Amino acid sequence: MAVYTTLTKREATRIAEEFALGDLLSYTGIRNGSVNTHYFFETKKGRFFVKIDEIKSEVEVKQELELLLYLKRQGCPCPQPLKSKKAKHYHEFHGKYLSVSRYLDGTELPLEGLTSTHLEAMGHGLANLHLVGKGYKKGIDNRFGFTKIVAIYREVRKQLPSHLKNIIRVLDDEVVYLENYLDNNLPKGIIHGDLFPDNVKFKGSRLVGMVDFEAACRGKLIYDLATAVNALCYLDGRYRIDRFEPLITGYESLRPLSLPEWDSFPNELRFSALRFTVTRIKDFYLRKIDESQRNYKDFKEFFDRLLILRREKDGGMEDILLAMATGYDYRKYQKSKPSK
Repeated sequence: MAVYTTLTKREATRIAEEFALGDLLSYTGIRNGSVNTHYFFETKKGRFFVKIDEIKSEVEVKQELELLLYLKRQGCPCPQPLKSKKAKHYHEFHGKYLSVSRYLDGTELPLEGLTSTHLEAMGHGLANLHLVGKGYKKGIDNRFGFTKIVAIYREVRKQLPSHLKNIIRVLDDEVVYLENYLDNNLPKGIIHGDLFPDNVKFKGSRLVGMVDFEAACRGKLIYDLATAVNALCYLDGRYRIDRFEPLITGYESLRPLSLPEWDSFPNELRFSALRFTVTRIKDFYLRKIDESQRNYKDFKEFFDRLLILRREKDGGMEDILLAMATGYDYRKYQKSKPSK
């Protein structure tokens, strides 16, 4: 979330009128984010969340909103897009597309503030999304699949300065590795794609909201879980088994992982780390924009994860890999155990 498009008071008032939000009392830009513009509106009818999409086409915006409407009907705690006076869930705004949803109450906790109970709830919530998403039959292209990430990397590689040659070496090698070892024959469905702490809301220990479905699409379910591990289980430069275990417990309470998914988990962690390294290079390191407009996200945070996952740097992966191997072997044993 960020502010790239500045709203005047007159424009904000017109938006409130177009979506029948009531008399506008105040509007504030939300700066703690990345690629789109977001505002918080307060009116006499309540509080609302306004999103101006800076990147997606009209078709892509429509796909995201249709998915949110479906998930909300299935009881998922996600934003519910509101209709405008023209009976549309989005509105053209200076060549971009704007949508409005009612503000979801709850607290966004910092990474270090997430307890085992919170992590278990997040795992449970992600599995619920995956199960509910099975019923969604419309397609949503994955803008961050391996082929597309490689294409983005090839473009940004041309612009990287020579002093980053070690980073280029690692990324080049990782692309070759993953091209040979990623398994595409894994369960797929609707994924969130970006389950970071600032995209989840809690009331006490209860998960009450999942937000920012910008990256939601049809993709590998284990990739979505791997992204959650990279986002939630890495703290102070290390992967933490005490965070990994409750997250996985919560997830498997609804959807146990298959043997191929356990086997592919380490490589999906690596791809997730590569994905966020590359997109952050593109969106932050190379993107020319007024720095006062955004909250900078350093690509090196995920590059460091990648080094650990490649075993080029210490960082707690031994315990995580052991837990994965235990999960795998346990299910293999259960499957092959002869009946009495």
